[in-house]
Amino acid sequence: MKTIRIGSGAGYSGDRIEPAVELAEKGEIQYLVFECLAERTIAIAQQAKLKDPTQGYDPLLVDRMKAVLGICHAKGITIITNMGAANPLAGAAKIAEVARSLGLQNLKIAAISGDDVLPTLKAGTIKLEETGEPVSSLGDKLVSANAYLGAQPIVEALEAGANVIITGRVADPALFLAPQIHEFNWAMDDWAMLGKGTAVGHLLECAGQVTGGYFSDPGVKDVADLARLGFPIAEVNADGTAVITKVEGSGGKVTAATCKEQLIYEIHNPSEYLTPDVVADFSTITVTEVGPDRVLIEGATGKPKTNLLKASVGYLDCFIGEGQMSYAGPNAVARGRLALDIVRERLRLTGVEATELRFDLIGIDSIHGATLSAANAEPYEVRLRVVGRTNTLKEAVRIGNEVETLYTNGPAAGGGATKSAREVVAMLSALVPWAAATPAINYLEA
Repeated sequence: MKTIRIGSGAGYSGDRIEPAVELAEKGEIQYLVFECLAERTIAIAQQAKLKDPTQGYDPLLVDRMKAVLGICHAKGITIITNMGAANPLAGAAKIAEVARSLGLQNLKIAAISGDDVLPTLKAGTIKLEETGEPVSSLGDKLVSANAYLGAQPIVEALEAGANVIITGRVADPALFLAPQIHEFNWAMDDWAMLGKGTAVGHLLECAGQVTGGYFSDPGVKDVADLARLGFPIAEVNADGTAVITKVEGSGGKVTAATCKEQLIYEIHNPSEYLTPDVVADFSTITVTEVGPDRVLIEGATGKPKTNLLKASVGYLDCFIGEGQMSYAGPNAVARGRLALDIVRERLRLTGVEATELRFDLIGIDSIHGATLSAANAEPYEVRLRVVGRTNTLKEAVRIGNEVETLYTNGPAAGGGATKSAREVVAMLSALVPWAAATPAINYLEA
């Protein structure tokens, strides 16, 4: 039975690059997939594209390609990635530029676009899922609206012989499902097989999370050598069964537990995981350790896809102003609380216009709040944090400035002050008809 090996080279935009190089060099893979596009990431990329039409792709695209493109080209490994973000065409051009700088020839690059549905949502009556209001009600605050495309255009690019495929907003599992469809000749309406392939994609999409990252808990769930965490490989068979593994000797581990935790990650209903390609059913999956760092995944299935696509809608929500300062030594907590009281009163006296404010002592009550934290022993050091939402950048700046003035106007021995003010791009979601998104493929030769 035919088997292919797919490596996961990244689980988010800022992920490590070395594990992907390790996969390319030692993983004996046919496909290297970089999943780098979170919901908010594409809205930020759209802002970058508005400022400069040559930008809008992932900021680490060039670094990743310089690291792996030569190895992959020499070994015949196909690269698939959503690092195109808001500008796949510009990303493809940049990959071609890297290829030329490396002296590579006969490289076919496919750029997949068509996920941008902002004009449709601006003009129509499609409603936001969270509020029930029309997307158009966001008005000038709207930054982006990108529908989650499925595997079909990636499959088409693979069939056209693309060596590198760069996309915008595509459903994360679809990046991994596409090579399975291509290699095994699965029909686009073979729901059972698409469900199995989607399960593989979901296990790989967060890279190191299935090899022990975001899993380790010292003394409870120990994971060795996280500083050299190896990223996962799926050995996928034509019948949809798969073994999750990693490069021998790399850090981390692959166990039934690491796979189960990733399997239910961000899943609301395991029996109905909605994707653009299939409604996958993970409820029948079995997870079996078949060797060291080798876990067999089988039993997933699927049902027909819906007639709607999810769209991530990015909008300018507010500005955030923040200030921090540390207090240490005897009576540190009391000095920290006094400092918070001072800043609270100063913001009132000076009339800072904030729609929401928080006053925390990190290590005391910044995560679980005062009630749950009350029984804990008093620490020897604390860090004060004051943060607030505002409608303007000017007001946000004032919050951090007021914290900084604690140096000479607050309790004894405050230090290490930091302050920041930034615009916040927030996300909502909408469901759009398939016709709203029209995938397009452009090819570049390098």
